[in-house]
Amino acid sequence: MDTINRRDFIKTVTIAGAGIAMNPNILSANPKVKFQRSKPNGKLNIAFIGVGGRGRSHLNNVCFYKDVEITAICDTDPEAIIKAQKILTDQSRNEATVYTGDDYAFMEMLKREDIDGVIIATPWLWHTPMAVAAMRAGKFPGVEVSAANTIEECWDLVNTSEETGVPCMILENVCFAREALSVLKMIREGLFGEIVHATCGYQHDLREVKFNPGVEFGKGANGEARWRTEHSLKRNGDLYPTHGVGPVATWFDINRGNKFDSITSVATKSTGLHSFIVNHPEGGENHPNAKLNWRLGDIVTSTIKTANGETIIIKHDTNLPRPYSWGFTLHGNKGIWGGQFEGKRIYIEGKSPKHEWEMDEAYDNYMKKYDHKMWKDEEKNAENAGHGGIDYFTIKTFLESVREEKQPPLDVYDAAAWSAITPLSEASVASNGAPQIFPDFTRGKWLTNKPIFGLE
Repeated sequence: MDTINRRDFIKTVTIAGAGIAMNPNILSANPKVKFQRSKPNGKLNIAFIGVGGRGRSHLNNVCFYKDVEITAICDTDPEAIIKAQKILTDQSRNEATVYTGDDYAFMEMLKREDIDGVIIATPWLWHTPMAVAAMRAGKFPGVEVSAANTIEECWDLVNTSEETGVPCMILENVCFAREALSVLKMIREGLFGEIVHATCGYQHDLREVKFNPGVEFGKGANGEARWRTEHSLKRNGDLYPTHGVGPVATWFDINRGNKFDSITSVATKSTGLHSFIVNHPEGGENHPNAKLNWRLGDIVTSTIKTANGETIIIKHDTNLPRPYSWGFTLHGNKGIWGGQFEGKRIYIEGKSPKHEWEMDEAYDNYMKKYDHKMWKDEEKNAENAGHGGIDYFTIKTFLESVREEKQPPLDVYDAAAWSAITPLSEASVASNGAPQIFPDFTRGKWLTNKPIFGLE
């Protein structure tokens, strides 16, 4: 979908991060309407806004559920609609009603009475407007990451959910990763003692995603290169924090007995995208895109301090050659852990050989012992879902929340707190690493809220 009509936020995002964070426009804290399913056909009725690659992946997973009707799909790309309809017919389902033609076709779709939940998988700039519109229409949104781009948008999500009484779930799939859930269980059973620190991030070579085909982006490009690359051109901060920080937030009970307090961020110079362009066979020194001044630093490093005294280091690294990594490590006063992309190693004082990592079979034994019930019970169901099975649990949790008319375990307050990292990091980078204060999107409820994610 076209980003032109919302570009103004890019120019003012650091102002939003610094100013609106301190003075949000609080509209209402009391729900006025309780979300209720429409139940016109006895089934759960789900619609999709955005059926590109990510949306179709979710569509495949929803087709697994025979008690779920896929009511409608919305996209501006005719090819995406054709591919989505083929998924439905290949699964012996009826084709969905299509809404298309312009960027706001989703508004007409949301008028339907036979929609209970909406899965939003569109370019980032549309996530908050679409989620807000869905809640105002009484539809339960599941919104892809990040859920918001500015602090103002974070408050829009929270205020709208509280005003309407309609829940909203952030579809952060890495929270359901097997190792992340095992570590959550280890923490709750005290294996690492008192937790003090974690590292995480999104470290993923996206150069061939940002330029497709060749060294092209924007109109006429393919896939995410149509819209995602422009963010790298105009913004400098952690543009995609939730894959890393989502699981860590569940480990540290953020919004449920703890909260993010402050963040400081710094960025390296930008060299990766320019180098990719000038060294590509279809690029070169004289290619127009080689003349562009890319704002996004090759590596953005942010440090968050929590109310309970822990620290979290988050890295954003998408412009350089590298293997994929979430960068997960966890540090407590009884031990330390490094995840799948950090050597798969663990050390527990008094249990591990003194000053030696436990790896290989010894490491695997810990992961088996603390394997989360979610995975033990449904490993086979998750086998064919995306991203190693984690997408299965993400969609299952969303559908259960809509079906049972309840708050999801990754709720609108999580969506706001995790997404706020982006504009706050931009503000910090722009001010040479000056600390930025997180708003309390729960308005004090974090003090008494209880953990709800991953309970066994």
